[in-house]
Amino acid sequence: MVYLRVNELLKEKNKSKYWLIKNMEGSYQAISRLINNETIAIHFDTIDKICDLLDCEPGDLFKKTN
Repeated sequence: MVYLRVNELLKEKNKSKYWLIKNMEGSYQAISRLINNETIAIHFDTIDKICDLLDCEPGDLFKKTN
């Protein structure tokens, strides 16, 4: 299973979920689902925006578990 490490990256960068939601300029519900790994799809432009905001690479966002 692949999941997003958004929560972990937010903690590493000392940022809050509220900060990310505010800066993503999307709906609260959609961003919250993404942060909580409750989404089944993600757009490349969303990945790009998260990477810009958290100053990371796309590979930093994802982790694969068995």
